[in-house]
Amino acid sequence: MSLGVSVQLCGAALEAMGSGALWWPERRMLVVSDLHLGKSERIARRTGALVPPYEVAETLGRLEDDLDQMGPEVVVCLGDSFDDLLAARGLAPEVTGRIGRMQAGRRWVWIEGNHDPGPVELGGTHLEELAAGPLVFRHIAEAGARGEVSGHYHPKAGLRGVARPCFLCDGVRLILPAYGAYTGGLRCSDPVLSGLMGPRAVAILTGARPVALPMPR
Repeated sequence: MSLGVSVQLCGAALEAMGSGALWWPERRMLVVSDLHLGKSERIARRTGALVPPYEVAETLGRLEDDLDQMGPEVVVCLGDSFDDLLAARGLAPEVTGRIGRMQAGRRWVWIEGNHDPGPVELGGTHLEELAAGPLVFRHIAEAGARGEVSGHYHPKAGLRGVARPCFLCDGVRLILPAYGAYTGGLRCSDPVLSGLMGPRAVAILTGARPVALPMPR
């Protein structure tokens, strides 16, 4: 049974999963973007507003489920894995231990984002971008790129009036939804996303039953 929606990107056969993760079977690679771990702590620290601090547990729980289901050899986190560097350094020991257990026995790559532009002391490899076969993985899409997998924009699209996080793919580039809880989103009809994606782009809505539809413009 399909785990999501199959997509082709410059010759690479990928699976856009309902959880918001991207699966590359040939490389045994799982890709997630914009976890924004520590967002509630960062909001409290900067504004004094108290937000229920449940987003870390919820986000890591879903990631653990995907790791258990897929058994990847490589995990790539496409940037903004932490809401800022102080949030990364302030994670509770039980959280860092949980991340360490998820990293055990596999290659783990942290791609730098605009929220977390420097290394974090949580194991794994820290890169500006990662090239693998015909694909390149980075946080923010670059004009004219081919075979690019990125995040950053938290795209969302509507179905029957309800907006859901979504993948955007036009066969040349692919933008992942935000994987983390407590993350907002940008409608894929926004000019920023319309300008990046080709005219035949599709939006793949996440959820228990992922669905692909022409990207709303």
